[in-house]
Amino acid sequence: MTAIQSKSVFLYSEIRRALRSGPYLPGQRIDPATLAGEFHTSATPVRFALYRLVGEGLIADHARSGLYVPLLTEVALRDLYDWMRRLLLMACDIGTVSTPVTTSDLTAVASEDDVPTVTWQLFDAIARATDYRPLHQAVTQANDRLAPIRRSGRVDDACEELSALIGHWQKCDIRSLRAGLNAYHERRKKLVPHIVASLGDDSDLLH
Repeated sequence: MTAIQSKSVFLYSEIRRALRSGPYLPGQRIDPATLAGEFHTSATPVRFALYRLVGEGLIADHARSGLYVPLLTEVALRDLYDWMRRLLLMACDIGTVSTPVTTSDLTAVASEDDVPTVTWQLFDAIARATDYRPLHQAVTQANDRLAPIRRSGRVDDACEELSALIGHWQKCDIRSLRAGLNAYHERRKKLVPHIVASLGDDSDLLH
């Protein structure tokens, strides 16, 4: 592996982590030159890393206007919620019940600010417990695509909703977990018009 390739792999991991946990929000422009300055490197490995993320759907390439965190349409966001729901229900069917998760494996939901991070952790844990790598990879990608959206908006009673899901998971109550996951995603799908409208109001790129 060349030095540029090695640097690109590192940058890919760091930028992906930033997209997942902040500070980027949907519709925000990502400037390769700024990233190159932050990481004290040339633009080449930065662009390699960014276009790998473009290929995974985590960054949108708008040609002359640049690279952006995807700003999803109502149809695309509704489909993404439905895809995540199907993946998680599949994980429940495969056998998450055989791999209990202790309280220490998940961050406590102390406030609404914790909801995006803990949601990612819970959904990742459910998929990882199946020990089925392709499913875990699919959940990771959907989880990462939804992460900026979860951080940019609040949902009423999200803490209580998430705490209930964690309780079902930790008790290995798969029947209640399935019902909770269905309700969670159906609720989000109904909120899609509001979510997309709020994202558009705050974005750098309206489309």
